[in-house]
Amino acid sequence: MNNRIVVTGGSVLTPIGHDWPTIEKNLRQKKSGIVRMDEWKKYRHLNTNLAAPIQWTQPEYSRKKTRGMGKVALMAVNSSERAIQHAGLLDSPELINGETGVSYGSSTGNVDALLDFYSMLTTNDIQGITATTYIRSMPQTCAVNIALFFGLTGRLLTSNTACTAGSLAIGLGFEAIKYGHQKIMVCGSAEELNPTGSAVFDTLYATSTRNDTPHLTPRPFDKDRDGLVIGEGAGTIILEELNHALERGAKIYAEIIGFGTNTDGNHITQPNKKTMEIAMRLALKNAGLDPSRIDYVNGHGTATQRGDIAESHATYNCFGRAIPINTQKGYIGHTLGACGAIESWLAINMMNNDWFAPNLNLDHVDPACAPLDYITGEGRDMHVTYLMCNNFAFGGINTSLIFRRWEN
Repeated sequence: MNNRIVVTGGSVLTPIGHDWPTIEKNLRQKKSGIVRMDEWKKYRHLNTNLAAPIQWTQPEYSRKKTRGMGKVALMAVNSSERAIQHAGLLDSPELINGETGVSYGSSTGNVDALLDFYSMLTTNDIQGITATTYIRSMPQTCAVNIALFFGLTGRLLTSNTACTAGSLAIGLGFEAIKYGHQKIMVCGSAEELNPTGSAVFDTLYATSTRNDTPHLTPRPFDKDRDGLVIGEGAGTIILEELNHALERGAKIYAEIIGFGTNTDGNHITQPNKKTMEIAMRLALKNAGLDPSRIDYVNGHGTATQRGDIAESHATYNCFGRAIPINTQKGYIGHTLGACGAIESWLAINMMNNDWFAPNLNLDHVDPACAPLDYITGEGRDMHVTYLMCNNFAFGGINTSLIFRRWEN
């Protein structure tokens, strides 16, 4: 079986907005969501005080439904609710008849809940640990809570692969429908902001320390970049088997036609341009496309030296030309596990609007990066039929997704 799969809904929570019109406005105005976190000054030896938090009010869900949710799961559920509604499926019996599954990820569960367990080990007291502490902290908390909240009874897949959690979740959902296991998949990822996330990269000297000028960082692919800035958010897209979507009259936003993933097998934190390129070629093979057919690449673009250089050369080696490329991390920071889902939905919307945002803070392309067509200035008016979204994660996990414009 080789079903065709389309995108029939989507939603994101980001540092620059939670709906496409707001996000597009901020992208066009080159508005950054990066801020200085003065409350992080208390952490000794933490060099960065920068992050990209979301401005979000928790929905008024019932206590019964939320007692097993930390912030990361709450964001995932809220994003999924809005995406399901956007797809016209909210309250549909098809959510609970086994035809709908969930494929969702994050880097970790709720950090506050994990602290309760750590406290037990340091105080020798289990006070503070409740029946839901593990549910809030477990890696699969997003996927499980989405399934419980909406009563989904199909497949449950979870991806906890750091910066590829979102794109891997989408790819796994794509395969679940392609091979006839499900009709609909709720796919995506989420990440909550916590200073421990910055500490991970700070110890690797990979964070930006432009603490006094947050709007000027991060600077993906720029020769004056000094590291990444972490963000938070959630992204959900609804994947659906094509005939099923057409029969119910759903609006289609794009078709997903290719997915590739592999691992470097070499180093946990250092990217490998060769295997990055292979992941892109696997997606092209899966889609049955020659590299010349791809019109635009939504890059990972972490604003780290090794990451930017390896990714740019992998991309150039795959396409053999200066293909247009941008990343949204200059606006929203590196949302870690959430980035693959957020960036996929933004890329689909840019494709449908025939306009692609500029790389923020890219003033002077690093000469060590490959000669790609880095979108700058006021962005690019461009008609795109095929786009590729790439993400790369610690552990050497590489993912590539290909979307096609939907034209009736």
